[in-house]
Amino acid sequence: MPDPARLPAETDEQLLARLRAGDRSVFGALVRRYERELFGYLRRYVGDDDLADDVFQNTFIAVFRKIGQYEPGRAARPWLYAVATNQAIDALRKRNRQGDRSADARTAPDEEGEPRPLFELVPAPGPGPGEVADRAEQAELVRAAVDRLPDLLRQVVVLAYFQGLKYRDIADALDIPVGTVKSRLHAATTKLTEDWEQAAGGGGEPEAEDGAAGDKRRQSRNPT
Repeated sequence: MPDPARLPAETDEQLLARLRAGDRSVFGALVRRYERELFGYLRRYVGDDDLADDVFQNTFIAVFRKIGQYEPGRAARPWLYAVATNQAIDALRKRNRQGDRSADARTAPDEEGEPRPLFELVPAPGPGPGEVADRAEQAELVRAAVDRLPDLLRQVVVLAYFQGLKYRDIADALDIPVGTVKSRLHAATTKLTEDWEQAAGGGGEPEAEDGAAGDKRRQSRNPT
């Protein structure tokens, strides 16, 4: 008889399939597998540890409630990210309605080694911020620039450059075509480059756009 300790661990897809079939004993294993990864994603997405913790809990409540919508065999990771992203969007909308938005709710990316640091993709012409600031300060500039992106662009940036998801997984998580993922990433990189160049020129943080003119400019920047 095989030693259970030596049996290969079940895949995420197998755990979701068992949960869908009514086996609640696998729920804790799913939470433990994704606790660090999803919490890190949500913290970057919402910009606040306490809110991220609430959203993380709501995410797995939603997983439990919506497990019937999971199609057995579907990749588990993008499906879980889709649930988490929807919960984050709902939480931010609720916070905005309550007028509890904080300009200081920003955190720099972890220093434990991001696979594709975003600031390396954003050129800094001349004596840019990268030459006069240390890594933590540079990371904070990037974090602030990402926070200023429109939601549609910020979603793909966080999933691609901070979470390391592939284009196909991002497309599945956000329920959009791969081509839209690429176009939004391109638009985001362009916008970040503009902000970076302005910071390098001593212009400081770009001012928020208000009114109808700002709405039109934001719409022109957001590929569908």
